[in-house]
Amino acid sequence: MTDTRPSLNSDDVPTPCTWDAMSLSRAIHARDISCCEVMTTYLGHIEAVNPRVNAIVSLRDGDALLHEADARDAELARGVSRGWLHGIPQAIKDLAMTAGLRTTFGSPLLADNVPQTDSIVVERMKRDGAIVIGKTNVPEFGLGSHSYNPVFGATGNAYDPDLCAGGSSGGAAVALALRMLPVADGSDMMGSLRNPAAFNNVYGFRPSFGRVPFGPAPEVFGQQLVTEGPMARTVPDLARLLATQAGADPRVPLSLDEDPAMFTAPLDRDINGLRIAWMGDWNGHLPMEPGILPLCEQALATFRDLGAEVDAALPDFDPDRLWRCWLTLRHWGVAGSIGAFYDDPEKREMLKPEAQWEVEGALSLTGRDIHAANVSRTAWQAALTRLLERYDVVALPTAQVFPFAIEQSWPQEIAGRGMDTYHRWMEVVIPGSLSGHPVISIPAGFNTSGLPMGLQLIGRHRGDLDLLRIARAYERAAGPEFTRRPW
Repeated sequence: MTDTRPSLNSDDVPTPCTWDAMSLSRAIHARDISCCEVMTTYLGHIEAVNPRVNAIVSLRDGDALLHEADARDAELARGVSRGWLHGIPQAIKDLAMTAGLRTTFGSPLLADNVPQTDSIVVERMKRDGAIVIGKTNVPEFGLGSHSYNPVFGATGNAYDPDLCAGGSSGGAAVALALRMLPVADGSDMMGSLRNPAAFNNVYGFRPSFGRVPFGPAPEVFGQQLVTEGPMARTVPDLARLLATQAGADPRVPLSLDEDPAMFTAPLDRDINGLRIAWMGDWNGHLPMEPGILPLCEQALATFRDLGAEVDAALPDFDPDRLWRCWLTLRHWGVAGSIGAFYDDPEKREMLKPEAQWEVEGALSLTGRDIHAANVSRTAWQAALTRLLERYDVVALPTAQVFPFAIEQSWPQEIAGRGMDTYHRWMEVVIPGSLSGHPVISIPAGFNTSGLPMGLQLIGRHRGDLDLLRIARAYERAAGPEFTRRPW
């Protein structure tokens, strides 16, 4: 087989693309580099790298982008800055609405969909000066942690394009890892920004529910599984993008009314004495591909070196009950989003089988079933809260498998145990999703094949800033093995 991995080395990547987002912002505002130079360099790098991995889609016309960059330079010349993202290229996840730019959701049913308005996170990134250059690839309707769809095809992993990138924020994670973007937006229902972060050795942050308002949407009260959030190569960049994304919006009445400027505060923290509950494989409930648990335990050793206490500890809760709760609420949520397509027989045929299965799973649900699932979810949150009264964070692997073959739709088994649904192999992420607590995926290292893995840290209720500070302490202490580039 021909080796299709990126053959880049640090000399092949143009200098501005190697900078973290905060450094790039400072250089632009100091006029050390122009917005036009930044845009030209990024577009050239994308042209060189993206065909190998298919991470960025719907790329806009280069001349139009340079015209926008020139306008940003003219603003700086007048002493006007829109914000820290002024002139910085951004590609938006293809599940988020972008006014005037195709938003397909990875579905042929929406292949020509051009929204009239931006989603809230896009509004806020533009407000802070970002220039939207295109979209990042996703699975069809974001379903399944493998970013392939019939509109754009599959996204290859940053460390081996023959393997999957994860999803649904797979395009975003690969674009970050390969320096095609300095930061990226993601969204997360079932690990959709955590799993691809792990598969591509970057950071993904699922904020507390309501921290980043999800919308505008036709329904803003019942849907409480999905949240948008930031992805980055460094924790300071992650926090800075969260400061842009976060904050209440009257169109989303469940959004948190707390000042997002808190995330611009210093992230320094001494974690000596930090208490970490290590759930591992939940006493064998979660099958793990060999090598994952040792890598995560290696990452936890870094915390121990910083003075943290790491104990094997589990919540007092039945994981089977948690899974049943998840199936019910996910069926309900997905059917609410795409059920109208399913109701039309011709459009139904254009939905992938997994999407049809989700809607069909909702057809027999009753109101009492939904209520019972929410009771289970409430009981889970209470059990996690009790565990977090004894510990500061709860740790789990971010995934149960390493990146798998790009041709494979989803893993059929893990460590000899068959997977009974298309997403059972991602079960490890649902404790964080159902809790509503903040969760971060941090790089945990690489296996003997050079493939990355991540470690999830679940924080206390609305403890987003504390969790970012804990991750920053880890980032500063972790060695080069944890930050290895794809080249």
